[in-house]
Amino acid sequence: MTKPLHPADVLYRGVKPLPALAACEHYAGNEKLIRKALQLQLELGPIFDITADCEDGAPAGREKEHAEMVAALISEAVRGVAGTASKLRASHIGARIHDITHPHWRDDLDIIIGAAGNEVAYIVIPKPESFDDAATQIAVLDEVRKQHDIEREIPVHVLIETHGALRQAWQIAAMPQVESLDFGLMDFVSAHHGAIPASAMKSPGQFDHPLIARAKCEIAAAALGNGIIAAHNVTTEIHDVAVVRNDALRARSEFGFLRMWSIHPNQILPIVEAMRPSFDDIHHAGEILAAAQDASWGPIKHEGKLHDRASYRFYWELLQRAQATGMTLEADTQSRFFSLNHSI
Repeated sequence: MTKPLHPADVLYRGVKPLPALAACEHYAGNEKLIRKALQLQLELGPIFDITADCEDGAPAGREKEHAEMVAALISEAVRGVAGTASKLRASHIGARIHDITHPHWRDDLDIIIGAAGNEVAYIVIPKPESFDDAATQIAVLDEVRKQHDIEREIPVHVLIETHGALRQAWQIAAMPQVESLDFGLMDFVSAHHGAIPASAMKSPGQFDHPLIARAKCEIAAAALGNGIIAAHNVTTEIHDVAVVRNDALRARSEFGFLRMWSIHPNQILPIVEAMRPSFDDIHHAGEILAAAQDASWGPIKHEGKLHDRASYRFYWELLQRAQATGMTLEADTQSRFFSLNHSI
């Protein structure tokens, strides 16, 4: 009997699938907070990523020691959880380096890649003023990994928080190493020299102010138009989880962001929950994809509507988001598309 074809094998011929990133990216700046986040990741599963912060997290004058701590923790966490560096997803942790104007950014890369080049999930580049700034740091990243005999290409996330980076967001998103464009709201508002009010740094202003809404739309469009993920900025509210959940929901449903930053453990689950598809949607997706698989991925009619590979990709990515956010899938959907026989 012929083995049923998996959607990953048939739906993306000539089409770039989105990177498989968690819906929440949690930032932690010191050793205590990074370890706390790693423990939480073990408890909750890989429904959120951790970014160890070498930029804002590093005490002035102690950048070297901080980067060494981050590199050691990344290596320890991934090897300790997975046993081998090849199972990176078991403890998905990246690192944010200093921006290109800071004298320590090259050292950040050398230290982190030298000690944890096979374990670090991604590198975050902050505050580029242009495509050239991002390209320069990515080129050095590639040089450093080759110097340390790291064969794998290390993904890059680029923070869009300046006028120049926003203007060239499409070019930045098109670079092959880049898998995420992240919006840096606070720095972006500050870059307007008071022309945008402080109310735009929080809700509802951050969604309603035209200049901020424009930036979010442009970042999401540039990312999705190049087959990568757009990550939404932080919410400064850390106690009222309803605010966090609503911000994440608006980011996803109104602006197309599929990932959002967290700066406090209280924010992680509300973000993940808001980024989840509805149970009705995943049930519908499972039915359509099961019928499509039974039809060898040819066109089908389901509930009076025609479907083909274009809609199959939509529903397949919806199911992947459901799984990545920890939703329980129906048994047939789980068996067909997410069994251990398939690598997603």
